[in-house]
Amino acid sequence: MTHSTNNAAASVQPKSGLDTLLSKLPYMNRTPVVAVVRLEGVIGKGGVGRRGLTLDSVAPQLRQAFSLRGVAAVALEINSPGGSPVQSDLIATRIRALSEEKGVPVFAFCEDAAASGGYWLACAADEIHAMPGSIVGSIGVVSAGFGFVDAIGKLGIERRVHTAGTEKAILDPFQPEKKADLEILKRIQVDLHDQFKTWIEKRRTGKLTDARDLFTGAFWTGREAVGLGLVDGLGDCRSVMRARFGDKTRFRSFSKPKSRIQRLIGLGGDQKIGDLADAAMDRLEERIYWQKIGL
Repeated sequence: MTHSTNNAAASVQPKSGLDTLLSKLPYMNRTPVVAVVRLEGVIGKGGVGRRGLTLDSVAPQLRQAFSLRGVAAVALEINSPGGSPVQSDLIATRIRALSEEKGVPVFAFCEDAAASGGYWLACAADEIHAMPGSIVGSIGVVSAGFGFVDAIGKLGIERRVHTAGTEKAILDPFQPEKKADLEILKRIQVDLHDQFKTWIEKRRTGKLTDARDLFTGAFWTGREAVGLGLVDGLGDCRSVMRARFGDKTRFRSFSKPKSRIQRLIGLGGDQKIGDLADAAMDRLEERIYWQKIGL
């Protein structure tokens, strides 16, 4: 199969099952409409200022997109470095449920990144497309933190922790790391990783080239991802959808409301110092996620 960045959409060979579904849609005798849902940012609740991607925040837009009269397909524009595995699973599950309920195919389009939880979301689609320079993959689980044991000692601070339950205060950053605590953490990470792999294998059945190498947590460019079977082709949303449904295809966008940090940046002057500080901290947290994949 040949994939070209100039005419990538036309080179993609769709699944036969998807073609069958498309042929039965009611839009065939009218101008096709593609509902576009934007899934952008870190996945999860976030802090005070940032409203991340959660099922609660995107469910209304998903429902409206799949319920759009005469909709030919739903396109997911994904730009996310990942985040909460639970929210990734919830959103992806809702997308699949709506697609099957409404009989509407789903296409995913990776922008800067569809990494970790972002790729989990992409796999909810029947087809995945990316730009040549998109970052795709990062199929793994990570947990990071800091240890302050020596720091509080130098400051003359005594740490006091009282629990009912021997494992209630595991991984306390102010206490020395314990082997038993790490074993608990590792058990959870292995289980989450297994859930992630199972989802990818289910959604990309027959397409992945070498699953052993793809599940290490590594990530690739969109162009590399085509050869690995992580994505189906290269191209942006409008060009791919028009190649599939015709030049007269119309697009209807559905986006979640702006987060508090976005409103703060937009409004400026009359905001409290505390609000701006919260927004700055949330922005820093978000940057950490993006830097994990070099962006």
